[in-house]
Amino acid sequence: MPIMIALLLSGFIGMFSETALNVALTQLTEDLNVSYATIQWLTTGYLLVLGILVPVSGLLLQRFTTRQLFIAALVFISSGTFIAAIAPTFIVLLVGRIIQAVGTALLIPLMFNTILVVIPPERRGSAMGLIGLVMMSAPAIGPTIAGLIVEHLSWNWIFWISLPFLLFALGFGIKYMQNVSEVSKPKIDVLSILLSTLGFGGIVFGFSSAGEGAGEAGGGWENPVVIVSLIVGVIALILFSWRQMKMEKPMINLRVFKFRMFTIGLLMVFLAMMIILSSLVLLPVYLQRGLVVSVLATGLIMLPGGLINGAMSLVTGRLFDRFGPKWLVPIGLVIAAASLWFFSSVTTASSIGFVIALHACLMIGISMVMMPAQTNGLNQLPPEYYPDGTAIMNTLQQVAGAIGTALAISLMNSGIISFDGDPTSPLFASEALTHGVSHVFRFGAIIALVGLVVSFFIKRVNVGHQKGEAQAERLPH
Repeated sequence: MPIMIALLLSGFIGMFSETALNVALTQLTEDLNVSYATIQWLTTGYLLVLGILVPVSGLLLQRFTTRQLFIAALVFISSGTFIAAIAPTFIVLLVGRIIQAVGTALLIPLMFNTILVVIPPERRGSAMGLIGLVMMSAPAIGPTIAGLIVEHLSWNWIFWISLPFLLFALGFGIKYMQNVSEVSKPKIDVLSILLSTLGFGGIVFGFSSAGEGAGEAGGGWENPVVIVSLIVGVIALILFSWRQMKMEKPMINLRVFKFRMFTIGLLMVFLAMMIILSSLVLLPVYLQRGLVVSVLATGLIMLPGGLINGAMSLVTGRLFDRFGPKWLVPIGLVIAAASLWFFSSVTTASSIGFVIALHACLMIGISMVMMPAQTNGLNQLPPEYYPDGTAIMNTLQQVAGAIGTALAISLMNSGIISFDGDPTSPLFASEALTHGVSHVFRFGAIIALVGLVVSFFIKRVNVGHQKGEAQAERLPH
């Protein structure tokens, strides 16, 4: 249908520009004459905006129509992309990225909420699978195309290529987008927004900063800024949660946690995101600095796994509609844990084929976890809780990403420091880095095993057909 086409196309382009830019960060440090710690703010700033705005999306979904939010999201993403494309300095590029993130923070919850409203429960697995196909294809081809662009053109073309597609999606949406959700105009509670901003923003900023400064003197987890950010974030989140439970009409209705399968699904998605961010963020580092391959080669090596993940999303979507999550999720976690354990044995002599095969297996495992757990959890919620459920689900994915990345970089640096190889060897730096990366893969395997234990409690939700009713089991009050 036209609504889904507009959402999927804009989501694809948004994900493409995000992941493609990550591959070009090293080149950007040279072109913009900034340090690697500074250039990381293109990623940290993006995550920070998502961490702040996505929690507010539940409120926005109830105050504005589907059409209004879609047009606003595409205007922000297109404007940010244009500013980034013409950026002459790092500051201008950062501003463009932040504006892009504002649009993404509106678009992602809107996409999931629209599916919950317009797609019946018995077909949501296939619909979520289609989203997975589109959203995972972008990260798959993004690094490859970025490698070609960086090698033959300037990094600006990453954004110039995206802009026409975004403008087309905007025009398509203006013509065909329909309003599918009810507007209730809930009261805006300024204190809740402030506490949410300090809470989620503080935690994302704290973990992101810890990851960027890990291994540096006075940086990482010992940095006072990191410590203060995390403390402020935790305190603000506690106060935010307390306030929401006391309010008759909260900004985010935390009563969604009374639904057992939603809570378990949320935990599964959180762990899966930690696995993805803690493991796969450092895979390009291992390829480029451990196996010493080019940016383009890195993209090509990671391409098969990304494409397989996208294709598997369709398969798992249909399997979910037919069989539910009970067997899909545990089997996926076993595959992911085994892949990560074998990944922990990589060396500077490991073959490219070995890496491609393990990456493909890991992507298969993750695709069997993310969509089924997420869809099953959201299926249990009554329709009036859809905005709250999607806001919480997407917010904690950003938090999991920040935590996973920070822990991964810290573990890698710890492994590098503890490496006891021959310092005079010409391969010492590559071998030390590979030793550090193996620590991260081992950590990912442990997280997958924790998820496996949790997955034994998951069961298929039987969704009621009356509004406001869910026939599945709830947690005790």
